[in-house]
Amino acid sequence: MSAFRIDGLQYANWSAGIFDQMGQGGLDAVHVTIAYHENFRETVLNIEKWNRWFERFPHRIVHGRTAADVRAAKKVGKTAIIFGLQTPAPIEDDIGLVEILHTLGIRFMQLTYNNQSLLATGCYEAEDPGLTRMGREVVEEMNRVGLVVDMSHSAERSTLEAIEHSTRPIAITHANTSYWHPARRNKSDDILRALAESGGMLGFSMYPHHLKGGSDCMLAEFCEMIARTTEIMGTTQLGIGSDLCQDQPDSIVEWMRVGRWTKKIDYGEGSAAAPGFPPQPDWFRDNRDFPGLAAGLRGVGFSKDETDGILGNNWLAFFDANFGPA
Repeated sequence: MSAFRIDGLQYANWSAGIFDQMGQGGLDAVHVTIAYHENFRETVLNIEKWNRWFERFPHRIVHGRTAADVRAAKKVGKTAIIFGLQTPAPIEDDIGLVEILHTLGIRFMQLTYNNQSLLATGCYEAEDPGLTRMGREVVEEMNRVGLVVDMSHSAERSTLEAIEHSTRPIAITHANTSYWHPARRNKSDDILRALAESGGMLGFSMYPHHLKGGSDCMLAEFCEMIARTTEIMGTTQLGIGSDLCQDQPDSIVEWMRVGRWTKKIDYGEGSAAAPGFPPQPDWFRDNRDFPGLAAGLRGVGFSKDETDGILGNNWLAFFDANFGPA
């Protein structure tokens, strides 16, 4: 397989400049967030916005619904944009909307975004009772239609139960490992083992709150963490999910953290002294830095094939197996 370059999660302030940078960085596909707290109708409006971007920038981006779309995009030097939800809010309380959203092109959906949802528990809750009755039903429906279960923002028990209940591999699209840095959203060794045994994917995040040392984390440290993770998961189920939030105003952090569930400011993984977006590490400022990850991975002992897998080929294989009906 030729070397594909795929980022498993971004939420940027989309623009012609960012789309050009995707091309300059050799990105063949990017999974983009199109909802954090939005209901169904609002999510449809966000899809409409993307349709206009596809019309305005047809030389740079295309809508990706399948792995074949990613391959086709690569052949013509474009980036396939894959839609995902960081929340189950768009299905509201209607399981029938799972299939509708898949039909509209959604390919990933988180069962929670930090808080308790109708489906599961987020990583910021004090108690984690696991999947709800509706959560189990929705996972089964997602399995049926080919909408990937994403547990990036979910709590421990809920994540383990989602892995166990799902008949298809799930994804944690953007998180790191808690043994390396104990951020609330980074994942335990127990989760990594269960994910590996079930065929699931882990996308490593470059969002500073998930990095040991934050914005000062070094590329070698990040890649050493990936190398250690292979002791649990091997190399074929690992990818990148940068969680790049490029060019976003700090007000977007407030939207992400607060949404509609509180009147108070919730700083989440940040701090009261610095509630906005932290600076990216200097080795991954934007999409143009994606190629530099290869040297970091090779520097800690990964082979060329293993490096190509982590930087995209593993995601492509996962898309092949999981974006369509069971």
